[in-house]
Amino acid sequence: MGLPPSEAAICDLTELSQATRSLVKSHSQNVGGRFCKPHLGSESPRYSGCGEHTLSRNTPGRRSVVVLGGTGSVGRHVCAEFARSGHHVVAVARHPGREVNCHDFIALDLTAVGAARVLRMLQGTAADVVVNATDGANDTDGWDRSEAELATANMDLVRTLLDAVAAAPRRPRLVHVGTIHEYGPVPAGTMIDESVPPRPVTAYGRTKLAGSTAVLEATASGRVDGVVLRAVNLCGPYPSAVSLPGKLLGMLDDAARTGRMPIAIAPASRDFVDVRDLATAVRLASERSRTAGVFNIGSGVAVPLRHLITLFVTGAGFPESVIEDRSGTVTSMGGSWTQADTRRAREELGWAPRIALADSLREMWLAHRRG
Repeated sequence: MGLPPSEAAICDLTELSQATRSLVKSHSQNVGGRFCKPHLGSESPRYSGCGEHTLSRNTPGRRSVVVLGGTGSVGRHVCAEFARSGHHVVAVARHPGREVNCHDFIALDLTAVGAARVLRMLQGTAADVVVNATDGANDTDGWDRSEAELATANMDLVRTLLDAVAAAPRRPRLVHVGTIHEYGPVPAGTMIDESVPPRPVTAYGRTKLAGSTAVLEATASGRVDGVVLRAVNLCGPYPSAVSLPGKLLGMLDDAARTGRMPIAIAPASRDFVDVRDLATAVRLASERSRTAGVFNIGSGVAVPLRHLITLFVTGAGFPESVIEDRSGTVTSMGGSWTQADTRRAREELGWAPRIALADSLREMWLAHRRG
């Protein structure tokens, strides 16, 4: 399904030609610098004083990468991964982020615009790769959201994006970041591979699955060149404040003052992977345009939450005795057991996790203390 006629008319050849001419002119400046000031409210950023800009179509190996949700807990690491690899990175989000490693920033609420505006943004940035790192459960909106609110961010936004990508004259590669919670609860001991039928029981899991399914169907029909990565629970520097790792940071701050860290620990085991390893998987998936379908991204190890918390506390230099396990209900986006089978990612993407859990948790704490 393409753009409605009323919206498609906005993206005429004249506008595209003007955007392209502007890019060529600004790229020819070729000035230094990795971080740039945001161009707030701009659909096509002005490339003035930001990075070494050379149109990716004229420079072998260098691509224009647009990261949606680029200032979030996942997106900021995706931006850094592509920037380190020499690509031109444009972060798109509602609000600027502090020290996000990108060349340009576009302030845009993707839940509030139509496909035509998203298409103009993709054309204006000459996008070769689009990464959807948005998530309806995030620091700005929190995780306690209604199913309708989650559907807007996790389903409707994705469908709008697909219409825009499908209408692009120069179709970019699309990498969609999904979640292991799309599979729903599984029996303890299950290695979750990509053939496990998704049966999510939470609003979050259902809406994330709907977004991923839309990408898979659009790819299968030839509308887009896309791939879905289903990531396990994430840790590492700058986690979402409303995730378990993010909450642990605040709790340990309090424990540093009081000597006590009261916490309700669920009798659960979950797979954790460092967010920087996920970012590497995103880059690798973007480079393999012939790969499609779903790839699980995780460590392949189900870690008891008590062990995770102990590892975090002791790795930060505190004694295990500060942990005070309190009884109580613990809410979760998924089931009590997650363990991802990542053989497909290893074999087809050449990806494997590099960062050990203990190192990830320690570096998460150090990044938090640095501010």
